[in-house]
Amino acid sequence: MKKTLFLSLFMLSFSFLATAKVSKGEFKALQDLYESTNGQEWVKTWDLSSPVETWYGVKVADGHVVEINLFRNNLKGTLPVSLSKLSHLKVLNLAFNGLTGELPETIAQMEKLEVLKIEMNRFKGELPESLGDLTNLKELTAFNNFFSGSIPESMGQLSRLRILNLSSNNLKGAIPEALGKLTNLESLGLFENTLEGSIPRQFGQLVELKELILANNQLDGEIPREFSQLARLEILQIQNNKFNSLKNLEGMNTKQFLVFDYDKKDAKLNFKEIDFKKTRVVDTKFNDQDIDPDHK
Repeated sequence: MKKTLFLSLFMLSFSFLATAKVSKGEFKALQDLYESTNGQEWVKTWDLSSPVETWYGVKVADGHVVEINLFRNNLKGTLPVSLSKLSHLKVLNLAFNGLTGELPETIAQMEKLEVLKIEMNRFKGELPESLGDLTNLKELTAFNNFFSGSIPESMGQLSRLRILNLSSNNLKGAIPEALGKLTNLESLGLFENTLEGSIPRQFGQLVELKELILANNQLDGEIPREFSQLARLEILQIQNNKFNSLKNLEGMNTKQFLVFDYDKKDAKLNFKEIDFKKTRVVDTKFNDQDIDPDHK
């Protein structure tokens, strides 16, 4: 009897020590993620009986989980709603896996999140309007999924965002004018969707923008005259759309570009001293394939 009691107390103590550095809620959220994404089949799996800070891709600071990086780790399944319990998480990198289902609305409760990378999965459904509540977000990459519907207007609230890539999905409708409020944005990729309407003239406010990829959509109208304000722009790809006029491209300083792709055969523009031999091809669909798993 005493031996059995001692053994039970030992196991209880061991379990407590294994989870002592994070709260029960955070531990349960990690456990749910493991179970709902087929953790036993991950390339690098977790030993749930060992301390959380020893788990692959997990970083703990001050008793809270602050990073999960499971890049290309064979995750399959859906994200659990309880993931939102990781309210101190700053980095969530689940890119290049086989995740399915919808992105939970509750992800907006992870208010400290700075990096959200979910590209190259099989997510579907609409992007949650609640994404706009992640006001600390600096990087959001969700390309090569099956997201549908329109780009949430609320994304205009992500004032700290530097990288936004929603390329190669099934997004439709107009590009929200609110994206023009993202004045810290350096890279915007909306390549290969079915977006329509005009490019918002508010994009002229994106003065930090270095890369703008809008190719392979159904965009029309004129190129905004305000594009001439994008002095830092180095990569511009707008080909394979339905623009009525590209005339306003003449107001841009073509010497600044590394890549400058538009439907040249349909336009007779008067550029000065442009040298297209210096341009190179950019493939935005797979630009994370060679990223180190520890990349943030």
